[in-house]
Amino acid sequence: MTPLKPLVYFIGAGPGDPELLTLKAYKIITQADVILYADSLIPKQILQDVRKDAQLITTGNKTLESIIELIKNRVEHGYTVVRLHSGDLTLYSAIYEQITLLIKENIKFELVPGISAFQAAAAKISAELTIPELVQTIILTRVDGAASKVPSPEKLEKLAAHKSSLCLYLAARHAEKSQAALLKHYPSNTLVAICFRVGWPDEVIRIVPLENMAEVTQKEKLIRTTLYIISPALKTNIDNRSKLYHPDHNHLFRPERNKNI
Repeated sequence: MTPLKPLVYFIGAGPGDPELLTLKAYKIITQADVILYADSLIPKQILQDVRKDAQLITTGNKTLESIIELIKNRVEHGYTVVRLHSGDLTLYSAIYEQITLLIKENIKFELVPGISAFQAAAAKISAELTIPELVQTIILTRVDGAASKVPSPEKLEKLAAHKSSLCLYLAARHAEKSQAALLKHYPSNTLVAICFRVGWPDEVIRIVPLENMAEVTQKEKLIRTTLYIISPALKTNIDNRSKLYHPDHNHLFRPERNKNI
């Protein structure tokens, strides 16, 4: 295995199942000298194969400035540093502010993407979120929170007007408000997958009508790492099919003369 360089690797750890780590992510995690991770978001099983002498640093109680100072110090000492994030780096991971400071410090880094919770959750419930002639758009969004505000054009009630497959992150504490906004456009019987800690040992998934979303969330005390998938594609009696494999549809790899083969 090729030794790692003294570099910072931002890695998406996926939703929680260590078998959903990418091969590249697993190789880097198991070779790294130093791993910084949010202990409330990264389950212990993700770190089960790290080196015995690797330095594991939790970041839940640290500020951005102290994290960057730690990274800078370890890289200057010739260590390979992993900054481990849950899910995928491109969604709600706060990496932008970190890499901006690393660029200012002239510290090299590399991004390694991970599986997002919405992908893992859809797979768990055997759902395709884009069904021909029913829904062809997936919206990934969140609601206003104390640490991050949603721009006005992206408010939930405006996005709900599209009636697309909507994946709602970081909303469990605002389940009632979110449900009310969604009901302005989605029918009350639209199915919602409530997915708590997907890929963790204590995973919980419930599929309920939209009108019961907040009630079930509160009854089962599902907070923090809960994802909601609201979609017409979750119905079980859908009869739509893709034209791609239809015998009457011809294309470059299946011309008309071969349609009966």
